[in-house]
Amino acid sequence: MRKLPLLVAILLTAVVAMAQKEPIVMTVNGVPVTRSEFEYSYNKNNGEGIADKLTVEEYVELFVNYKLKVAAALDARLDTLSSFKEEYAMYRNQQVRPTLVTDADVLEEAKRIYIDTKEMVGPRGLVRPAHILIRLSTKASVREQETASQRADSVYRALLAGADFAEMAGKVSQDPGSARQGGLLPWMAPHQTFKEFEEVAYSLQKGEMSRPFLSPEGYHIVLMRDRKQLEPFDSLKEDIVYAIEQQGIRDAIAAQKVAQTVRDSKGTLTEAQLMDMRADSLATADSDMKYLMQEYHDGLLLYEISNQKVWKRAAEDEEGLRTWFRKHKKDYAWSEPRYKGMAYHVKTKSDVKAVRQCVKSLPFEQWEDALRQTFNPDSVIRIRVEKGIFKLGDNPVVDQMVFKVRSHSQQVYPDYPIDAVFGKKLKKYPDDYTDVREKVVEDYQDMLESEWVASLRRHYPVQIDYEVLKTINQHP
Repeated sequence: MRKLPLLVAILLTAVVAMAQKEPIVMTVNGVPVTRSEFEYSYNKNNGEGIADKLTVEEYVELFVNYKLKVAAALDARLDTLSSFKEEYAMYRNQQVRPTLVTDADVLEEAKRIYIDTKEMVGPRGLVRPAHILIRLSTKASVREQETASQRADSVYRALLAGADFAEMAGKVSQDPGSARQGGLLPWMAPHQTFKEFEEVAYSLQKGEMSRPFLSPEGYHIVLMRDRKQLEPFDSLKEDIVYAIEQQGIRDAIAAQKVAQTVRDSKGTLTEAQLMDMRADSLATADSDMKYLMQEYHDGLLLYEISNQKVWKRAAEDEEGLRTWFRKHKKDYAWSEPRYKGMAYHVKTKSDVKAVRQCVKSLPFEQWEDALRQTFNPDSVIRIRVEKGIFKLGDNPVVDQMVFKVRSHSQQVYPDYPIDAVFGKKLKKYPDDYTDVREKVVEDYQDMLESEWVASLRRHYPVQIDYEVLKTINQHP
């Protein structure tokens, strides 16, 4: 009994020794990054199909910043939030769950599907009919019924006289899908179509044709193209397995296995614990899977901390955006003038002035609501309006009435013959940061990002082994 602790100690020492053999390319806030982890990230983001590939030296700076942000998220304990845990478990389990299913499990499911299908088909087998359909609504009048019946009889007589069934189906059948195939339908098993159609189809031998008969769809004439019994399992196995993979049935198999394992544990194991154990096992055996799961984990943390520190903060800091714009207004200069206002179209001259009076004392962003409530409060459209910041070529009315460039465009709204504009011409600069809000937010975010990264660099220690870095993708 005393030998067991010694054996465990030896095994643990061996595991640690193996781990230590992996070169460390950098340490960020005391957390080592192995060469294989860095290579996984570098190769994934600089592989085939990536237009702007980075050198290792260029990428290492981005990678360090990434790790610094993750360190900040961990310090903020974002990984302890229930929302984070649930989202990470969902992403991770999408990768882990399918690995619980073996080829034997899929084969067993394929056999079960085959047996169920064989029982459904039964001794009646499968049929491959072709049909010609004359559609008839179940609510059709007596006259419509008579017309459809007469047309079906006429087609039937033509077929008896020697007309080609496929050609006739292509010309007169009102089932477009099968008509393009000469009336041919897919293989059918019992209980897959209308009872009336099934009874007639299964009464026909190969090559036999039915008289016209009525189903809820209308009148049919059926020609039996082929009949057969269900093939043996071995000849259908590949098709069934392919269908299992394509239809997501593997996920259902995995869910069943998880549920069964939890039931068999009789309360000693939860689904979450089982998935944790499986994830740990996969990470130990497959480094790519290990780094993929870590990528999910760190990526979710990165998103949340970045949203707090940069994205959401910038989008909601109206005063900060306003101040940034005032300090950097020259960066948002236009190469050509703009018109901040609206082009509008009315039916009467009095509405030209009424529209201006409605909005002249209101902020630009409130114009649309005011005009809608005043002039178009219901289904009656009294005016038409295009509001925005226009440059030459954006709007024919603005081109003509503001920029004094004759437009050759036809009138957009003939029922609103009077065109007018209201607003102001901006020769070089936006009037307000909201005029170029998207670009201002983007620049403000870049500034916040830069300041944040600089503070992280000061706060967290980073050590890079440049000798190990030289061996990236250049070692046995």
